[in-house]
Amino acid sequence: MAYEFKFPDVGQGITEGEVVKWHVREGDAVKEDQVLVEIETDKAVVEVPSPKSGFVLKRHSSSEGQKINVGDVIVVIGQKGEKYVPGKAADVTAATAEKALKTAEKKDAGAVVGSLPGSMADIEKGIFAMPAVRRLAAELKVDLSKVKGTGPSGRVTEDDVRKAAGVSTAAAKESEKPQSEEPQMKVVKKYDFWGYVRREPFKGVRKATAEKMALSASKTAAVTNFDEADITELAALREKEKAAAEKKGIKLTFLAFIIKAVVESMRKPEHNIINSSLDEAAQEVVIKDYYNIGFAVATEAGLIVPVVKGVNAKSIIAIAGEVQQLAEKARSRKLDMADMMGGSFTISNIGSIGGTFFTPIINYPEAAILGVGKIVEKPVVKDGKIVIRKIMPLSLTYDHRIIDGAQAAAFLNTLISYLEKPGLLPVEK
Repeated sequence: MAYEFKFPDVGQGITEGEVVKWHVREGDAVKEDQVLVEIETDKAVVEVPSPKSGFVLKRHSSSEGQKINVGDVIVVIGQKGEKYVPGKAADVTAATAEKALKTAEKKDAGAVVGSLPGSMADIEKGIFAMPAVRRLAAELKVDLSKVKGTGPSGRVTEDDVRKAAGVSTAAAKESEKPQSEEPQMKVVKKYDFWGYVRREPFKGVRKATAEKMALSASKTAAVTNFDEADITELAALREKEKAAAEKKGIKLTFLAFIIKAVVESMRKPEHNIINSSLDEAAQEVVIKDYYNIGFAVATEAGLIVPVVKGVNAKSIIAIAGEVQQLAEKARSRKLDMADMMGGSFTISNIGSIGGTFFTPIINYPEAAILGVGKIVEKPVVKDGKIVIRKIMPLSLTYDHRIIDGAQAAAFLNTLISYLEKPGLLPVEK
């Protein structure tokens, strides 16, 4: 019997993708878990494995660059020579998505030091639901532990949540329909009043980043404090340890020291508010006891923020190695979804490409973000004498609803003290 494998709803707000590269053609024999196609979403490039062994009876499209929506058939798999009749084939999407979800949730929950809120607890209770379903439950104020799932393996579906909230599924779907089903012709001019223009699609990572930035701007009261750190001693320490790190295949950057210094600073009781977020629904400030630091990576597709998990338990060398691996995966678009989840604080470093002070946008729902500028040599007064020192510009943007200006300034003071006295930081363990 033929099986339709559909593009599953993997949550995280992903509704569509774009075919980057096909690994199979119609008529090819495939094995279970063999890569069928690479699909680019607004988060990453995903290698889609085959859910079953058999022969490819039909592909979603014959060419690359085609869009594919959640629910569209990626491939149809069956026996050699079997005739595929649309609508009469079995659907393997739900089971495959369920398996992927359980694997991802367990991996994500086990990867952090101090699991993500609700994730491990739900798994231990046997509650399985897609991220989109969890968001719907939060919006409708439905307790998932009290909802009986009707999906495969007891998975909680959106219909289950709506039913528990007393919302009509038919009415909800009707409200989601576009006002007009008729296709509209769109005419786009190739010039404006001043001359010819070129247009590029606003999609993928860049579109997702824009939506996230707009959300942050609308949901936070952002203020930025500026300061400087004398990192002359830090530069000397990095130079001293760089050779030993290179023997391990690790590039020891300033970012690894900064990440460790940030975490050591926010672990102090007087600064733990920096590692927080605001739960507006519950009207509570959520202070994280885990330290997962995201760092912005510029790629050809746009800005991507991988996350180093459990920084408090890692040495600077270990952090540097992980930063290097995650950055390489980000630039090649090979990051797993779990690599970009669970962040509690973010660092944006423009120093490597120039620029000093700037106002980084908070990676909502986090409470703050640190911007790092270009290190420059400056004349400064030290012990009554003018000397040349290496100075690092720092910009801390924070949500003023949660963090006061004095708290932000105090945190920066502590961070600067660690950067100026790097001997307090563990390079290796």
